[in-house]
Amino acid sequence: MRLRLRDAVQALLADPSIAGLKDAPKLAAVVLYAKSRAPKGAKNDNQTSIWVAELGRWLGVGESTVHRNVLSPLRKSDAVHTQVVTDSKGHPTGLDCLVMPLWNARHGGGAAHPMALNKAELATLLRLLEALFGHGWTPKDKEPTPPGLLAGRRGKGAATDRLGLLLMVLNTRASGWLQLCGGSVKAKEGRGAATLARLLGCSPSGARKVLARLTEAGVVARQRKATSTRMNGRGRVMLLPVARAYGRTLASVEAVSGSEAVFSQRPAGAVGDHAPTGAAGALGTSGICGAEGVEGAADLERPDGAELHADHASVVTAVVPPQLSCGFSGEGRGGEGRRPERVCVCEDRAADGESAAAGSGSPVAKDGPLRGEKPKQSPIDERDEPRAAGAGTGGRPKAGGGEKAQQQRRGALPADLGLRVALGPVSWLWERLSGWQQDQVEAATKAELAHLQGLLALPGGAPRLLADRLTDRLEETGGEALVDKPFPWLIRRGLVRRPSCTDRRCDDGIRLDTGTDCENCANVVHIRRARRSRIGAEIDRELPGLGDGERRRVLEERLREQAAIEAEDFVRRREQARAEQARRDEARATAQERAEAERTAVAAADAVRQELACEDCGQQRAAGLCEACDYRRRTEALIVEAGIIAATWSADLGAPGAIAAVTAEVRATLERDIAAVRADYLRAMDPADQNADPVGTAAVLAYGALHTVQQALPEYRRNALAMLGRTEEAEDEAQRAYRTEQNRRWFRRNPNGADAIAAATKAAVAARERAAEYLLAVRLEQLREQAAARTEAATPALWTDRLPGLAARSLDDDATGAVMA
Repeated sequence: MRLRLRDAVQALLADPSIAGLKDAPKLAAVVLYAKSRAPKGAKNDNQTSIWVAELGRWLGVGESTVHRNVLSPLRKSDAVHTQVVTDSKGHPTGLDCLVMPLWNARHGGGAAHPMALNKAELATLLRLLEALFGHGWTPKDKEPTPPGLLAGRRGKGAATDRLGLLLMVLNTRASGWLQLCGGSVKAKEGRGAATLARLLGCSPSGARKVLARLTEAGVVARQRKATSTRMNGRGRVMLLPVARAYGRTLASVEAVSGSEAVFSQRPAGAVGDHAPTGAAGALGTSGICGAEGVEGAADLERPDGAELHADHASVVTAVVPPQLSCGFSGEGRGGEGRRPERVCVCEDRAADGESAAAGSGSPVAKDGPLRGEKPKQSPIDERDEPRAAGAGTGGRPKAGGGEKAQQQRRGALPADLGLRVALGPVSWLWERLSGWQQDQVEAATKAELAHLQGLLALPGGAPRLLADRLTDRLEETGGEALVDKPFPWLIRRGLVRRPSCTDRRCDDGIRLDTGTDCENCANVVHIRRARRSRIGAEIDRELPGLGDGERRRVLEERLREQAAIEAEDFVRRREQARAEQARRDEARATAQERAEAERTAVAAADAVRQELACEDCGQQRAAGLCEACDYRRRTEALIVEAGIIAATWSADLGAPGAIAAVTAEVRATLERDIAAVRADYLRAMDPADQNADPVGTAAVLAYGALHTVQQALPEYRRNALAMLGRTEEAEDEAQRAYRTEQNRRWFRRNPNGADAIAAATKAAVAARERAAEYLLAVRLEQLREQAAARTEAATPALWTDRLPGLAARSLDDDATGAVMA
């Protein structure tokens, strides 16, 4: 059921109409999907009824947010169709919603589509949503539904937290541990945040914040596996509600919350290393000793009839020193915390420096836990004692006398589950590698897994894909027995990708992301076959009568020539691309240098400008104009503007005296208002502050004057428009618009009707306003031109401009005589 619901929710969120939306609309789509009605027989009703307020409680947001940020984006992307339901009086009683991806799935994909859930599955999904973040109900005559785990989480980010918890629960097995993604992740965020980021489609840093909020809410517990070196191990994430729901022991859940090591339950039928783990297992004790405190433990995730396997025991890392008194097969690992090796891995070695030929068997064969006895000392420890003196950091022995350090060979595969799955088909070749070679193969495998993970849409499929590649390469070779040099085979043949075309997703003609035949490879094969057919036709046309052998030889020669031409063309195009890239890089560098020079010049000019004194008052370092003088200039310009606006309707534009009188009156009125405001400012200010900062006081007073004129200017403009709207030109324009609207073809039968009169009046008002705006603009332009002409005439020309004209004039007789005298 979990996998069925997970596939349905993922298919819904991956729909093109929902994939690009934010988390709140996505969660709303999931809620509406879970509340939708299942089809009944021939009737396929996919609608659901809900209130906007109820949907907001599901999402943890208010009604306005639902209208603005949830329903509106869903309607625009055609993800949800809505219809308001009303009663007989027209009052709204609900909102019918139709989830279009579900409708398309049931009408286009049929019952095989992942979203085509039946009634029981939809009810299960809705019950899961209620348990996670439902707001709770108390119906009459029914048992109340308690609030969900995140019912109290409301406001900003609530929808993201709820959606993240739902996706993590659907991707968590019965053990309670979240299935983490593979590949390389940033150390700051961690693998848990990277997994949640892929589920939500957000950045790892954002997912880390969501994970922190869920941890603080008490629904998620994070820890790191303990290691024998007491360093941080691989991080893990447990969904505490899932663990408690499946009956995990309380001690294990509390141990996870307290950052202690906790391991998944093992099948009740397993023995030895695979015995079930109880409270003792939570402390790191495994095997027979750990099973003594457990009664009837069972793996709730696996059905009773499923075959038990022992894959989980090999990934458990010991967190306490081994107890040699138990006598089970996991003993004798030494202090390094390694996993158990094969039974015969140490039976061909001697202990205490003795030769293997000194006796009939090894110390392990004579007396060891694999034979049922209880030795006084572990043979593995005896074997490691002579090397303890030369061991360095990390437990790796170092040879004396300046020889090269020897790395210890590991018999088992790496502890990482992804590496174990990927290298599973070549486990026998792994055992034949030296320690250094194993490190190199492990690094190459991690790099290839990271590359494959970037090509896949869903996380977690890269190890299985690499394992299939190694299996296919072994079949090509003929099996592991025919690989005489494991390290070169793994590095150069087994792990490498062999593309048959230019597509980076191609491997031996197979698409890595889909598993189907590569279409690009098929195109390449088709092009090559067409070229071969074309060259063969040319040979038959140019050299008829050739035998089969001679024709084949000529065909191969021409094919080689064509291949050489294509290779030369490829080299030429590559060189051109490199030259073009170099040219672009050079142009980019030149542009950056030019931009830097321009920025430097602007900064230098600004620095010089800042040093200039004020042009009006002479204040030093005022960038050419101080603040108070700038306010005064702007005030003066607005006073002039107000004067000419008033003159547009109250003065004859052809009479300069009338214009000057109106302008002077407006100036006097504004100066009185400015004086009143200045007096109010001075009364409100402390005299000590005025004397302490005269520059600031002047700036404040100048700004008060500017603010007074700015407030008065719109009023002058409204008065001018009102007066110009009463002019003859405006009235004529209004009458024409009135008659034109009355003569519309839809008003011709009744031009004096109420509708016609209303439309004509509206058109007349709009025409009068347009005419007033036009008259104001025209008259302002005329007045500005007159003012500019008067200013130009009043300003005397400079002597440098007047002297050339005077020198070119001819002198009369009187002037000549005066000069000669």
